Amino acid sequence: MPFQNLITIITGGASGIGRALGEELARQGATVVIADVNWPGAQEVAGAIVSAGGTAFAACVDVRHAADVQSLVDDVVKRHGRLDLIFNNAGIGVGGELHELSLDCWRTAIETNLMGVVHGIAAAYPVMVRQGVGQIVNIASLAGLIASPGLGPYATAKGAVVSLTRALRVEGESLGVRANVVCPGFVDTAIYENAVGVRLDKKELLDKVGLPVLSARAAALAILRGTERNQGVIVFPRSARILWLLTRLCPWILEPFQRRMIQRLRSVRPRPGPC
Repeated sequence: MPFQNLITIITGGASGIGRALGEELARQGATVVIADVNWPGAQEVAGAIVSAGGTAFAACVDVRHAADVQSLVDDVVKRHGRLDLIFNNAGIGVGGELHELSLDCWRTAIETNLMGVVHGIAAAYPVMVRQGVGQIVNIASLAGLIASPGLGPYATAKGAVVSLTRALRVEGESLGVRANVVCPGFVDTAIYENAVGVRLDKKELLDKVGLPVLSARAAALAILRGTERNQGVIVFPRSARILWLLTRLCPWILEPFQRRMIQRLRSVRPRPGPC
């Protein structure tokens, strides 16, 4: 198995894609560190993995704080002697039209979705350079590849993660470090319920979007396939790849689709949420 015996950190590992990644990696023989600001959740996931026969540890980490992430990486390296793989997965949804959102909403999106990834890279990349081997997988979103009305701060942060990872991929290649960015379409996770800014009813939103919605496990399997193959940009499902292709080749074709998207978002019952 490609991930057998790899020492792996997953931020945002207590739920959603992060949890599914941890469970699947453990099945394949990896040692997984489930890191999350939700400490009870991280403990529960790690405990479930161990009960199923895998090897996992829990860590309480707020990726907004560089010291937290650095301490996590230092502790893992001290305990295991190395770090093979890190998934910078922790993130938060920020929804709403630009005129509705406060600067606090922007700060929330940038601090978690962008700086959380920056902190992961800053802590893990030097370790991997010294080792001469390692892989950094950053979870972005299709929203970081195509214009995403109604998701301005979220899409801005995810787009920055895409650009950052592409630069890291080129720099790390000759140093033995791989870098990949993941840009999934819609995945059925708690990101919708936990979103800040203007909150939307999850079921109503996904019904109106009209695009395929993957389970967290299906997303994790797609991510691991792309990670194993060292794909620079891992985009799924097929509908997301088509939208990305159209954006690159003839972006004007997507403008009617994007207008319909914002109309559908406006038709979903919004309610204010804190940032």
